[in-house]
Amino acid sequence: QVQLVESGGGLVQAGGSLTLSCVASRNIFSINRMGWYRQAPGKQRELVAHISPSGVTNYADSVKGRFTISRDNAKNTVYLQMNSLKPEDTAVYYCNAYVFNNRAYNYWGQGTQVTVSS
Repeated sequence: QVQLVESGGGLVQAGGSLTLSCVASRNIFSINRMGWYRQAPGKQRELVAHISPSGVTNYADSVKGRFTISRDNAKNTVYLQMNSLKPEDTAVYYCNAYVFNNRAYNYWGQGTQVTVSS
């Protein structure tokens, strides 16, 4: 079991920045992959970025060059630095922990709202 708590969402103007944090209830080095997803109204949840224990990252094309995912294993925390925000980035952002132990487990945080005004 992994509990995830996100923070850092809010309202920002287009072109601004926000940093999201996700604190896990256990050592994230033992988690196969940590990531951020988002869901806008009327749309499906989509991958934003994820990071492996060794620091290998993957980003959605829509956020490449603007968002950066990072991790602090000592703090059991994953971050999402979001720069040059656009109105289309408006969504609820969810932290995800993917664990494979004989089968795949996905754990989710409660979500944090990010609203970008034009």
